[in-house]
Amino acid sequence: MVCLAIFGDSPTIEYMQKLSRTKIELFLNCPRCFWLDVNKGVKRPPPAPYTINSAIDFLLKQEFDTHRENGTAHYLIKKYNIDAIPYKCEQINAWRHNFTGIQFKHEPSDFLVFGAVDDVWINPENELIVVDYKSTGAKEYKIYDSYKRQMEVYQWLLAQNGYKVAKTGYFLFAKVNKDSGFGEGKLTFDLSIEPLEGDISWVEGALLDARKAMEGVLPEPKAECLYCQFAKSSNDEKN
Repeated sequence: MVCLAIFGDSPTIEYMQKLSRTKIELFLNCPRCFWLDVNKGVKRPPPAPYTINSAIDFLLKQEFDTHRENGTAHYLIKKYNIDAIPYKCEQINAWRHNFTGIQFKHEPSDFLVFGAVDDVWINPENELIVVDYKSTGAKEYKIYDSYKRQMEVYQWLLAQNGYKVAKTGYFLFAKVNKDSGFGEGKLTFDLSIEPLEGDISWVEGALLDARKAMEGVLPEPKAECLYCQFAKSSNDEKN
């Protein structure tokens, strides 16, 4: 990754390795898949696009942005007795953009770490609260370990940028209301909020391990990685 940096009157070229929140999760999931991705450009097959999820994210951001401008609490914040309002700052759009996100140059690993957060709220103690939107068609929603790590990376990024960060973040779930069907051609969603207390202590160690793995030899396939096992079985068939 080549970045243009301005120092004094003239620009300089600075080289740095960008590492997204999703790449951190990939490394934790399978160091071999991570190595192939960052070193050889061999990526896992992408999942099917979740266009409904993207639409829900867009609509929720519009709703919360209205309250952000007015300095008021969204009705869901009031419903769940959360003492907070959407955080208003110049950086919020960049923080939510997939290709910028919240960024921090982690010197020990030499990674420019970034991640795009769905929303940020602020409480009376001036602590920033990480909020993540999740959409599901399942009967019951669940906070997976990967969701927890996702939130913790955002909390870590904000903290590294000098912000006070609340340990408790929130997941805003939009669950399809299947019982109502398509009433008058409309599909409804039930909205709910679930709290989660984050622990950012693992993040720095994961970054150092990711750098070490990236600069090392190709790791062995993981037995529990379906992608590694598929590649192995395909090669076995060819041989």
